[in-house]
Amino acid sequence: MTSLTTNSTIVQPNPNASASPSMPLGEENIDLGRMLGMLLDNKWKIILLTLAFGIAGIVYAMLQTPVYQGDALVQIERTGTTTGADEIAAMLMEEEPRTAAQMEILRSRLIIGQAASQEKLDISVSPVVFPVIGNAPIVHDIPRPAFAEGRPEIWAGESISVETLSVDPELVNQPLTLEVTQGGGYRILGVEGEVLLTGQPGERIEADNPWIEIRVGEILAPAGAQFTIAKRSTQSAINSLKSRFAVTQVGESDTGVLQLVLNGTAPDEVESSLNAIAEVYLAQNIARQAAEAEKSLEFLDQQLPRVREQLGEAENSLNAYRTEQDSVDLTQETQNVLTSMVEIESRMNDLEMQESELSRRFTPNHPVYAALLDKKAQLQRERANLEDRTENLPETQQQMLRMTRDVEVTQQIYVQLLNRMQELNIAKAATVGNVRIIDFAAVLPSPIAPNTGLIVIVAMLVGLLLAISLILLRGLLNKGIESAEQLEDMNLPVYATVPRSNDQMKLVKRVKQRNDKISKHAIGSFLAKLYPTDMAVESIRGLRTSLHFAMMDSPNNSIMITGPSPGIGKSFVTINLAFVCAQAGQKVLIIDADMRKGNLHFTFNDKSENGLSEVISGKLPVDKAIRQSDVPGLHYMTRGVAPPNPSELLMRKNFAEMVNEVSQHYDLVFFDTPPILAVTDASIIGKVVGTTLLVARFGVNPPREVKIAVRRLENTGVHVKGCILNAIEKTAAISYGYGYYSYSYK
Repeated sequence: MTSLTTNSTIVQPNPNASASPSMPLGEENIDLGRMLGMLLDNKWKIILLTLAFGIAGIVYAMLQTPVYQGDALVQIERTGTTTGADEIAAMLMEEEPRTAAQMEILRSRLIIGQAASQEKLDISVSPVVFPVIGNAPIVHDIPRPAFAEGRPEIWAGESISVETLSVDPELVNQPLTLEVTQGGGYRILGVEGEVLLTGQPGERIEADNPWIEIRVGEILAPAGAQFTIAKRSTQSAINSLKSRFAVTQVGESDTGVLQLVLNGTAPDEVESSLNAIAEVYLAQNIARQAAEAEKSLEFLDQQLPRVREQLGEAENSLNAYRTEQDSVDLTQETQNVLTSMVEIESRMNDLEMQESELSRRFTPNHPVYAALLDKKAQLQRERANLEDRTENLPETQQQMLRMTRDVEVTQQIYVQLLNRMQELNIAKAATVGNVRIIDFAAVLPSPIAPNTGLIVIVAMLVGLLLAISLILLRGLLNKGIESAEQLEDMNLPVYATVPRSNDQMKLVKRVKQRNDKISKHAIGSFLAKLYPTDMAVESIRGLRTSLHFAMMDSPNNSIMITGPSPGIGKSFVTINLAFVCAQAGQKVLIIDADMRKGNLHFTFNDKSENGLSEVISGKLPVDKAIRQSDVPGLHYMTRGVAPPNPSELLMRKNFAEMVNEVSQHYDLVFFDTPPILAVTDASIIGKVVGTTLLVARFGVNPPREVKIAVRRLENTGVHVKGCILNAIEKTAAISYGYGYYSYSYK
């Protein structure tokens, strides 16, 4: 029975491999497939980070202070033509004030300032809250627990009422602390914590230096609780209320219906402040309408005494003339002329009153003003015509006509003024304005902010984008080798690609020697021994098959396995390759050539003493340093005691003599060396051994690092026969990007 799985691959070496012309070293293209694969590989990280941001969004929303919204409706009605000013406006066909103008009036300091003063918004009272969670206990109705007794932070159900507050000018807009004391009293603390005054609720308390006058109405908080109070400036109170207030027109056309909207954290304050704005606006509108009648009354009050005086003088003159002429009566013709002249004078008087009001608004060039002047001129001509007719009358009739006309005209003017004053007094008393409140303020039961759903969605989107960005950025910055083709582009034959083994991680243990500051990892046993069917072991078996390609034309049968950096699996490849070679019937020797930090002895459950360093220094013969393992045909030599000068020891001829000696007694001799980019030991060992193989770890060693390692070896005369790509992981990024395939046959 066979099964096909994607686990490992064996790449046969090609000593004559040449660089791929497709992409020069150091140049990279954006691979969308690889990017998609990286996201799939890290899908759980993306999900967890997105959920973490979502939870953070929920916590953030819960810690925010709810914002409530209230609204009210007012209507601006069209007024009738009842007053003199209204008649002129109607005559001019003047349009009603635009809704936009009324919206600006509602937002003006005149309205907002009176409402803020009426609601005492110049007195700011806020609770002392926790640094991080803020006023969350108040928002979520959490009462004060027992452990918080005496703490200054405010909990649910705790409040104070400051009825009046006056301070020195230098303390305006400056925060003060009100602390509740034992017995239900309070004290005011300054910026530096000094006590400015003490008092009891319901009493007016005053301090002289600095001057503070305060009256606290009610305290519902335990001793130790603190509130921050401040006397705001008028402009600050207006700006605070204005920033939360908005006016919009209801309907598409100029309906005259305005919606007043106010936001705030306290529903009661929102409702009362919005009602105050509407009521102040209504009162202002009524006062404005009554002001027109007031101005007209002032004018009539000035004119009435003068007209009354003129009427008395005219009547006295008429009576005196009649007495002098012995009661002269008017003829019918003269009576008709008199009636016409009185009518003209009455009309002239009306026009003069209208002119006096128009002159306050327009210039004589205005069309309506000009029309009024034309009517006035016409009446003047008619009056002049009548006066010409009176020239043919007898002298006594002419004089009686003039004097009688003056009396009747003045009397008619006087009566008109009296009637007009009565009309204006009635209009002033009955003024209701052209604004009415349709709906008083009503606050929505649910807060409009924070919008928990929106905050969570935005937070999760931010988390998702951040996770994707970090993963893609990490993938773009991670220059580690991810395919054998990248090594072959550097003219490095790849003898094996070893997949990452989960079972190998079970064999790694942490050890700490006496002189080490921190512990380090060591391989506790052979993967090929405990898990012979592992795909990493299968790949190493393939490497065993390919060794004869690497050892062609080699002067001896010794093999050095090195790498650019530590922690890439050199020792893992070395010991398991030696194990499978020994299993194949070959006599194999493993030498731990890392005399600095080598830990090969832990694999054999042995000690490091009496090893390579003692042999090179001449303290121990070779045969005494070689030890037999429990694996038939497999021997090993530990690193020995760590010397102070490993590189100098390796440069002695004793090391070359030892290599020649052991090569004669073993089929294969493996040297596990320190990383080439860290120390020079591998360069010295490579000049003695016959074959050098380089290990690169998947996703860890970038191509540039491998290239530098090869160049450093070649500069010392060591030729790297090939490379082993270790710890390959089957990821979506590789599958979509480089198209990595591997198979197993069971």
